[in-house]
Amino acid sequence: MMLRPAINDILKDGQSYYSLVVAVAKRAREITEEAEKEHIVLVEKPVQISVKEFAEGKCKLVERENIGQALE
Repeated sequence: MMLRPAINDILKDGQSYYSLVVAVAKRAREITEEAEKEHIVLVEKPVQISVKEFAEGKCKLVERENIGQALE
């Protein structure tokens, strides 16, 4: 069993925590849809699988350059 990875281990300098949460949720929905389509019963929760994929580098967070900056 893998312990939960620390957010700091997944995020690189300057990346948004919010963007990671959105990306993990999106990937979890994809995992759920794929499992339903293939008639696979998931042992782990989709969010746990998604977080593990990001921690292992199987999924990557890509952000725009100016994310989080104030609008003028």
